[in-house]
Amino acid sequence: MSTDQIILFSLFGAVFGLLLWGRFRYDIVAFSALMIGVVLGVVPSADAFSGFGHPATLVVALVLVVSAGLVRSGAVFLITRTLVDASRSLGSHIALMGAIGGVLSAFMNNVAALALLMPVDIQTARKAGRSPGLSLMPLSFATILGGMVTLIGTPPNIIIAAIRQDSLGEPFRMFDFAPVGGVAAIAGLLFVALVGWRLIPAREDEKSVSEEVSQYIAELTVPTESKLIGQRLGALEEDAEKADVAIIGLIRDGRRRYGRARNSALQAEDALVLEATPDALDEFRAASGLAVAEAKREDQLKAAGEGVEIIEVVVTDQSRLIGRTAQSVGLSWRQSTILMGISRGGQKITKQIRKTPIRAGDILLLLVPRDTGADVTQWLGALPLAERGLAVTADDKVWLAIGLFVGAVAAASVGLLYLPVALGLVVVAFVLSKIVPLSELYTHIEWPVIVLLGSMIPLGAALESSGGTELIAGWLVTLTNGMPAWAVLTVLMVVTMSLSDVLNNTATTIVAAPVGIQMAQTLGVSPDPFLMAVAVAASSAFLTPIGHKNNTLILGPGGYSFGDYWRIGLPLEVIVVAVSIPAILVFWPL
Repeated sequence: MSTDQIILFSLFGAVFGLLLWGRFRYDIVAFSALMIGVVLGVVPSADAFSGFGHPATLVVALVLVVSAGLVRSGAVFLITRTLVDASRSLGSHIALMGAIGGVLSAFMNNVAALALLMPVDIQTARKAGRSPGLSLMPLSFATILGGMVTLIGTPPNIIIAAIRQDSLGEPFRMFDFAPVGGVAAIAGLLFVALVGWRLIPAREDEKSVSEEVSQYIAELTVPTESKLIGQRLGALEEDAEKADVAIIGLIRDGRRRYGRARNSALQAEDALVLEATPDALDEFRAASGLAVAEAKREDQLKAAGEGVEIIEVVVTDQSRLIGRTAQSVGLSWRQSTILMGISRGGQKITKQIRKTPIRAGDILLLLVPRDTGADVTQWLGALPLAERGLAVTADDKVWLAIGLFVGAVAAASVGLLYLPVALGLVVVAFVLSKIVPLSELYTHIEWPVIVLLGSMIPLGAALESSGGTELIAGWLVTLTNGMPAWAVLTVLMVVTMSLSDVLNNTATTIVAAPVGIQMAQTLGVSPDPFLMAVAVAASSAFLTPIGHKNNTLILGPGGYSFGDYWRIGLPLEVIVVAVSIPAILVFWPL
């Protein structure tokens, strides 16, 4: 073993020891290891920051922005309303989302499948009043498992097919992976849905978002060309219930209607009186096609610049609003601001929102021109609430956003565009169409995750270039000498999985596939079972957040620590090996 190999193995051991300990944040540990590797000369200075431009790093960053765009456009609300019910039990929800994710990732890149479903899962967790960390890891694992089924589902399958063509003259076809990959995926999904999610540790600091969010009394109006005109108010109750919104009244011609308002036929310019959180109110507005109380003013604001945003402010006893209404103070024409809702500690509000006198202690939900929130708050003499990332759904662009995303994924799947390029074009289109405001472009990226990937990739490349991975391959060949074929397959899968948990799964496949072919030739058997074993094992990176891009994507949004993954990932990897070996021997005989 060379000096460089000793240093690199020691660095990897120290990194994973510190990450499992959890005392220091993962990005600081990884970046420190990279810098030490550069100083010690095992990582060339010219390659020190190559990981930050690596496709894997770029894909993670771009996917996070694309996911934000799908949320902002209302695409996520559309999927949530049609497929997901927040009232389901957590186990049922995980089973449904896992099945959807597994099917999607079989026919599209599994990173793109997670990018589509991750914001759906987060929104459902919010509505159900639980932490997204309880369901994001099962969803990630489900999309990884589904990718094993087809040629295009995951990069290792594509690489295995290419290596088979080079070595044996013919590649694997689209569904050659389905028998073995399908068995592994089904077994894995059953484990994740029935048992695995229960192994995710709960944290004392995890609180439902809904516990800390004010319920507002708000109004939404029926636009003049709305499809709701002529329908009964009660017809909206199903959408309202799905969005966690309570319809508490109807205002027509400036007067509140009581009694049988539920049976009233809606007319243009009617105002619905609602009780909801800001996110729920926005979801209901996007789902039903309703408008804010001053729709014309909102259209003017959107046309004037970079769009609008929602802020929350607390009215102080020094505010100019005390005892006055939003209408009388000229909030709309003086500050181009729309009062969307009032939270008054559960007290009833009987007048129209903009005609309700404001009291000290009221919390106001305001729609303001982008980047003017601080000025409006100061003018009002109010105090801002803590920033919670509230946004206005651009529901008029939902199909544009979906079309751009689906088109990019399709182009990448058939090889017309490189996946990072396809996702990059989607991001550019989202910004130009103002689905994602330019001012928010970089706020959606989990920078600690980017630093983690950018730091670990050069270390992994250094281990490969120093001969460290070849050294592991040599040990593997020696270790399996004289063993029966099924035992050799098992050892190959276990070692490949272990490498994939540490290295990029693409690099692992490139190293392990030739080793598998060499083992088959040594035993005098068909290399296909060994290539299948490598394909499944290289995709089964469930122990760490760096083994697969999907695991890295959920690290920040799920609030996971480095050591959380192995709790569900270790038994999952055991199950994959246990079902894959018999399946390989049946479908790909030696």
